[in-house]
Amino acid sequence: MLELRDAHGSSRPLHGRARTAEEGGGVTMRPGEGRRLRARLRIRRVLDWIWPSFPTTWAEVPARLRPGAAQILRLTVAAVIAYLVADLVSPGLLDLTAPLTALLVVQASTVGTLRMGLVRVGAVLTGVLVAVVVTSWTGLSWWSLALVIAASLVLAKVFRLGDQSLETPISAMLILAVASPGLGAETRVVNTLIGTAVGIVFSLVVPVAIPNAQAGESVSRVARSQGALLAEIAQTLATRPPAREEVGAWVDWTDHLARDTADASSALETVERTRVLNPLALATATVHPALRGALDRLDRCLAAERALLVVLARAASRPVEDDGAEVELRRAFAVVLEDVAAGLRAFGDLVRAEYDGTRPDRESARDRTLDSVREARAVLTELTLLDLDPRQRPDLWMLQGSVLAAVEHVLEQLDLEREAPVHLLRPDATGMIPVLSPARLRRRR
Repeated sequence: MLELRDAHGSSRPLHGRARTAEEGGGVTMRPGEGRRLRARLRIRRVLDWIWPSFPTTWAEVPARLRPGAAQILRLTVAAVIAYLVADLVSPGLLDLTAPLTALLVVQASTVGTLRMGLVRVGAVLTGVLVAVVVTSWTGLSWWSLALVIAASLVLAKVFRLGDQSLETPISAMLILAVASPGLGAETRVVNTLIGTAVGIVFSLVVPVAIPNAQAGESVSRVARSQGALLAEIAQTLATRPPAREEVGAWVDWTDHLARDTADASSALETVERTRVLNPLALATATVHPALRGALDRLDRCLAAERALLVVLARAASRPVEDDGAEVELRRAFAVVLEDVAAGLRAFGDLVRAEYDGTRPDRESARDRTLDSVREARAVLTELTLLDLDPRQRPDLWMLQGSVLAAVEHVLEQLDLEREAPVHLLRPDATGMIPVLSPARLRRRR
């Protein structure tokens, strides 16, 4: 029996890591299991196509509401304040122009940089004024709606509002729908200006929060999902050769991981945009450069995992031989993939602990990441010494080399002792983020 030694020199028999003793040649999925798996994947693809971000459990609903709770409160308070101010200026006139304008301005001015925010404010105000002029002498009808939309789009082109051009007719249509017919044009203009002023002042006094936590969690989720994928592959390899349907499901999993990576990248871009000319940026750690570096490493890990699945797909397409060498090699792959999966999960915990600022968790996650990398490298060393004759079993020889290359590529991204990928430490007295080398990180313990 092949025995592997870990980073501390102790032996680890392969059968000790296997979940069951089911082995032998020609192992396939049970009858009907492949059809059920394909049906589940087909349903998942349809749901992803119809509603890409649908919640899979009720537990996801509160998690989706929490990040936007502050913005919901900001928009509500700004609209109410604008209504109260307009009611003080023009008491007794029931008009929602001011709160609606404030709502649009606050929403516009908190997205993107200050320049884009001002452009959006200009687009909103242009649309509102167009609607005010039209509703001052006519009500809502099909031709007045067409006039408002056309005039708004023409002015958007004249003022070169660019990507924000559509906000002009949208704002105009909203005002056209809520404007009171008996209200004077000058009152609507005053209420529009009140709503604009309240929206701008409110955005400056109560700036939008910088979503560091959401960005860090999105990057951490990518790492944990990659770890879950490799853990499932390892569990299968420890018991039997994977079927083609399983490899296809794993490939689909990597497609979901690619979308998660893109979502995490968008979250980092949002953090970077939100920090521009935001007073809260002075008291908030600058984490997006380090998170970007960690996400780039995970993206390279995903490329290696896809290469690994290509190799497994080729192996699953050929007949399975009842060969002791193949069983031992497959179990060895399971051992090393379990270690890599543990390293990815620990790396995700490290990213989450960094932006949470919990030092004990950060040190523990870093140690677990390094331990997993050392364990995996120890197994890789044993596997490179495994005697496989390329003339007798060229398929196993090619499989061994391809899997080892893919695993080594993942380990290079997780090896914190060679190059520190995450520097999400809190600012020092000068407000700067110290970039620490691995040696300095160890001295801080």
